[in-house]
Amino acid sequence: MKFQYAFQKIVDLKSNEKTQAEWMLSSAIGRLQAEEKSLGELMDNRERMANELQEAAEQRVPVSKIREFQMYVEHLEQCIEKKHTDVQHANVNVEMKKDQLSHKVLDEKVWLKAKDKAKDSFQQSMLLREQNELDEMATVRFAMKAR
Repeated sequence: MKFQYAFQKIVDLKSNEKTQAEWMLSSAIGRLQAEEKSLGELMDNRERMANELQEAAEQRVPVSKIREFQMYVEHLEQCIEKKHTDVQHANVNVEMKKDQLSHKVLDEKVWLKAKDKAKDSFQQSMLLREQNELDEMATVRFAMKAR
């Protein structure tokens, strides 16, 4: 007789939910990394533009051109500010997905442990049944010899 767990579909579901939570966390981490990369690029761009602005000021470039540089640097500052917010939101999302994953892992462990207990109980009852059958056969043999 083979062990069949009555709640195997639930165990499978919990395992799938955990896998899905892992994917969601992976996706959230990817988004965070993309936001951080974008922020770094904006900061590099701002630094480069600030250097160009400095050079333009030293080379007696027309004021209108310097004003253009300043406006672009200010625009980059606003983008950086917004990107910091995006990074913060992505970080919060990663933490939320980590929390969801830990709940799914725990949930799966509970069901796997219940399955293991049921399997152990099944194996114990099978061993007991086998022992009883062996005892019965030994009793029958002993009774046949006694005749």
